Amino acid sequence: MDNAIRSKSNPIMRPIDITPSIPGMEIECLLNPGVFQFENKKWLLLRVAERPVQEPGKISFPIFNAEGFVEVLSFNEDDQDLDASDARIIKYKGKDYLTTLSHLRLVCSDDGEKFYEPEGYKPIIGKGILESFGIEDCRVATRADGFHLTYTMVSPYAVAVGYIFTKDWKSIERKGMMFPPHNKDCALFEESINGKYYALHRPSSPELGGNYIWIAESPDGLHWGNHKLLATTRKGMWDSARLGAGAAPIRTEKGWLEIYHGATEEHRYCLGLLLLDLDDPSIVVARSNKPIMEPIAKYEQEGFFGNVVFTNGHIVDGDKVSMYYGASDEVICKADFSIAELLKTLEN
Repeated sequence: MDNAIRSKSNPIMRPIDITPSIPGMEIECLLNPGVFQFENKKWLLLRVAERPVQEPGKISFPIFNAEGFVEVLSFNEDDQDLDASDARIIKYKGKDYLTTLSHLRLVCSDDGEKFYEPEGYKPIIGKGILESFGIEDCRVATRADGFHLTYTMVSPYAVAVGYIFTKDWKSIERKGMMFPPHNKDCALFEESINGKYYALHRPSSPELGGNYIWIAESPDGLHWGNHKLLATTRKGMWDSARLGAGAAPIRTEKGWLEIYHGATEEHRYCLGLLLLDLDDPSIVVARSNKPIMEPIAKYEQEGFFGNVVFTNGHIVDGDKVSMYYGASDEVICKADFSIAELLKTLEN
């Protein structure tokens, strides 16, 4: 059963709605925004993926070089050393590259459906060698002191979790690498629990283990430890190949409700739920056997990388969760859920 009430305006944002940040590039995809409220507006921190306009017979893609400038690499399509079978990744002579370069852009809205780029807010762009392939999929945790951003740092060396703090979105404080490689899908709880901060994250192991959701705790939000395994993949089910956290867990009377993504070996991405104990979120109270949302709309099935619904941002208003999500790795959409109805799906 699909519990999502999709907006009739979906997709609410397409690549054509944003202008490229880098001269000579085109926007290929809008993906997986972080979500927050600020100055009486709803905001999305979009992942914007750009690449050069493609020439016939060539495959070109950008990276940040050692000097921090965009450099375009280009290969002939018929080069026998080139593997371009995946729309997202280029393999060339044993090295992996991304077909696009991602950065983060702010858009805002008065009604939560029509978004525009406000003046005076700069893009957040990869910095340094460990972000030379860009920055991706930012989660925004809102706390009393400001906004805490966790995002994916991508480079030829590793995929890891970066951390940024801001109070006004006009100046940012880069805190560096929060979780070392290989790690991503990091979602912070928006309040402390018994004096401790908590974070969901996804370390990956190609030899032993897999792509699972873990939880870590911290006394100050900077130093993390006491990592515990929360949820693993389940053979033959909708989250059989990989899973990862979405946005900040939602406090409910039944426990912390986490909307997470899962994928099959065929790369079909759906959304489901974890319910965590209120006093000790390392305890899983319940978990979805069936997805709460599947890629059933045409714009979720067809696109840059089809059959994908993926979220890392929402706004909670009473019983209503307004979730913003990426569809088919190309467009941004919106769907609403009832917390009470979501909890009912976990009763058995």
